[in-house]
Amino acid sequence: MDARIAVLVSGSGTNLQALLDDPFTGPRIALVVSDRPGVRALERAAERGVESLVLSTAEHPDRESFSAAVRDELLRRDVDVVVSAGYMKVLGVAFFDAFAGRFLNVHPALLPSFPGAHAVADALEWGAKVTGVTVHLVDEQVDHGPIVFQEAVAIHDADDWDSLEARIHEVEHRLLPSAVRALVEGRLKVEGRRVHVLGGVA
Repeated sequence: MDARIAVLVSGSGTNLQALLDDPFTGPRIALVVSDRPGVRALERAAERGVESLVLSTAEHPDRESFSAAVRDELLRRDVDVVVSAGYMKVLGVAFFDAFAGRFLNVHPALLPSFPGAHAVADALEWGAKVTGVTVHLVDEQVDHGPIVFQEAVAIHDADDWDSLEARIHEVEHRLLPSAVRALVEGRLKVEGRRVHVLGGVA
C-alpha cells in the first residue's frame, strides 16, 4: 500500500525528524498537523517541503468539534495512516472512528506504567530503575491501545530529566519508523490486546 501518512505534533518534532529521515516513511509523509504555531516541528516539515497545518483547540467549542476538524483535514488529503509524535491533545471519537487501526502513538515509558504527559519525570520521581518506550495503536483511552513495540531503558542513579530523555529519544527514533512501516505494509495482526508483528522490527 502506497500510504499517505499524517504526523501530529506539538513541539520540537524529533520523532517527526526520525520519520522524515527514514527512507520508507519519509517519502510517504503527506501532512504535518500541529496544535501550536511556531514550533520547531513545523520548521522541520517546511525544510522537507511537507505540507503543514496549525489547528488550535481555541478555535473550537469542545473536543469533539476539534477532533472532527482534524479528521476532516486529514480525510480531505486522503491520509491513510496517522502518527502521534509528541502530540499533546487528546482527540475524540470522531477521529478514532475514522482512523481505527491506522493510528499509532509513541510514549516515553513502558505502558501501562507512567501514562500521561509527564512520563519521564514521573519515572524519575517514582525511583524506577527501568522505564522505556512504547509504540501502540491508539484507541479512545489515553495511552491505552494495543502495544506494537516496547523496549526498556535503564534509569541510572545519576540521571536527570535531560539525560534520561536523551536515551529514550534514541529508542523512540528507532522503534517509531519501524512500527509505522509495519502498519503500512499490513504486518500488524491485532487479536484483542495482542499485536503480532509479522517479520518483527524492520
